[in-house]
Order: sequence, then C-alpha cells, then structure tokens
Amino acid sequence: MKQKKLKKTLVDQILDKAGIAHESLALNALKNDLPDDIQKEDIYKTLALTSGTQCIIGIVPLTSHLSEKKLAKAAGYKKVSMIPQKDLQKTTGYVHGANNPVGIHQKHQFPIFIDKVALEAPLMIVSAGEVGRSIHINPQELATFVHATFADICDHQLLD
Repeated sequence: MKQKKLKKTLVDQILDKAGIAHESLALNALKNDLPDDIQKEDIYKTLALTSGTQCIIGIVPLTSHLSEKKLAKAAGYKKVSMIPQKDLQKTTGYVHGANNPVGIHQKHQFPIFIDKVALEAPLMIVSAGEVGRSIHINPQELATFVHATFADICDHQLLD
C-alpha cells in the first residue's frame, strides 16, 4: 500500500532548505496513536519554561519528566518554571503539543537543552510545529542546527 504524501510543515521546509535529513511523520503522541515501529521512548516533548525574563526550552523523552532543578542548573539559572499553557502560544508561537525546537529557534533563539539520553539513539522524534505532525531526525544534527546543548535534565527517580 502506497503511503499518502504528507504536506510539508514549515519545519519540514526549514530543514529541507538547510539540507538536513529528516522524515515527516503523521502521529499524535498525545493520543497514544502510534504505529508499531515507533516506541514512546523515541518521542520527545518540547517544553517551554521561564526563569522570569528568559524563556528556556527543554526537550525530554515523552516517557520522562523534566527536572526543573537540573534544567535551571544547566541553563545557569537559580530556578525555572513551566510557562502556563495559556501563555504558551504568545511566548513560543505554538500551541500545546506543537512546540518544536526548529520553529522556536528560527523565531526566538531561546536557549535549548536536550536530555543527553537522546544521544543514545540514532534518531529522535520531535514535533513538526503542528499537532499530529512530527519529524524523525538525528539528535546531533538537530542540536547543531538549533544550537542546543545536551544535558542531564530528566528526573530519573522512579515514579509511584
């Protein structure tokens, strides 16, 4: 069966123009609607936080929790906190579920931190700027393109 050609998102267009290899995906991780060949651990969420005046982006596996304390330390701040959902679009330009490092970097140049666990896999999946759309991309290439830093920013404690 031939796969339907996906309409390119702005993120696809930016990466194509930059010559960065990636694959477009139509999947909605928020609804647990995943194809068999994709594991939840391969999908990363892009979270927007603030240190008061500065917005900071943290990218962690969908199956993990971001440690605000570790991200603050990595970013050189005393404390960071999540941006309220109601303020998300005016801060990053994206709605909940569509935040993505490529679009945010293009628009704002906020500091971006990717959990170092991403380096263990050849590919990671991040949002493509629209709910239900994602890209499969090499973590190192993504980090280089958006000037991201790899750091230990996940809360690794077992959850009850």
